Amino acid sequence: MQTDIFFERFDAVIQSNRHIVLACHVNPDGDAIGSVLAMSEFLRARGNEVKMVVANDFPEFLHWMPGSDDILVFEKDAELCKEAITEAECIMMLDFNNLSRGGILHNEIGKTRCPRVLIDHHRDPEESQFYCMYSSTGVSSTSEIVTEIILHYGKEYLTESICTNLMVGIMTDTGSFAHSIYHPRTFDLVGYLVEKSQPYSMIHELVYDTMSEDRLRLLGFAINNRMEVLDDYSTAIIALNKSDLDRFNYQVGDTEGVVNFPLSMKKINMAVLVTERQDQIRLSFRSKGSFSVHELANKYFKGGGHTNAAGGTLTCSFEEAVAQLKAVLPEYQERLNQAQ
Repeated sequence: MQTDIFFERFDAVIQSNRHIVLACHVNPDGDAIGSVLAMSEFLRARGNEVKMVVANDFPEFLHWMPGSDDILVFEKDAELCKEAITEAECIMMLDFNNLSRGGILHNEIGKTRCPRVLIDHHRDPEESQFYCMYSSTGVSSTSEIVTEIILHYGKEYLTESICTNLMVGIMTDTGSFAHSIYHPRTFDLVGYLVEKSQPYSMIHELVYDTMSEDRLRLLGFAINNRMEVLDDYSTAIIALNKSDLDRFNYQVGDTEGVVNFPLSMKKINMAVLVTERQDQIRLSFRSKGSFSVHELANKYFKGGGHTNAAGGTLTCSFEEAVAQLKAVLPEYQERLNQAQ
């Protein structure tokens, strides 16, 4: 959808709908939480009543973010979340473009008949679901899009708390500006945010330098004991079963970023983290260069995302999941070994 059409419809929504619910994907990350918090404060400044809902809790290292105490977590406050969604006059989906990625919010949002707004940067949105959408894969993050939207209405809306939350979103989705920078505009926008946000060094420390001892030991164990390097496919797999996670008192967010470490090896073009959770197996994919993990995750693992970062799930045993992953690698061998 063209941006002029988006803003025409977005204007109508935020002027006529006083009860707005903001939702993000299951297992929220920094971009999901940052974009939701920033949009919530902006909409409240415009006179709307806003509720924020997420399917499950987000990592402890994001709990310091301004406004995060107001987020309703379905796993803890199911009735409050259902009430908010039922009363919504508009639902905005941020950082996910398919209801299935909403986890247990899926059914509740699916029951509604109010307008839905999409603000996202992932591939292949289900356009028919939305009254209007700002969807672009050529940006670093959903937080970057939210920054553009707020600037459309004026820099005066960029408060310290909004800028801080957007900085978290862009910083985490780019690996501290190491990847997913597709154009200079990203740095222009970050310039606006740094001007008013909390100090960047403090933001970075609060997100990346507050590990528990258990989390750091899990990282070391994952690399030393559970990383398998498959030279024939330029691939590394880290597979952590439930016993591994329990051994290190796993908390939400403890495996965040683990999948990126194998990519620091020159010979590795794809890294995969496989984790066993209570009801499913989760796979997190990262790649270098031209190799599309979105394509692989979408074709075989009911997932997708971006060219170089994607996720997927399987409902089978842990051992079967690892075997299925290895079984598809021969199909991509040439492309994996030639990725640049």
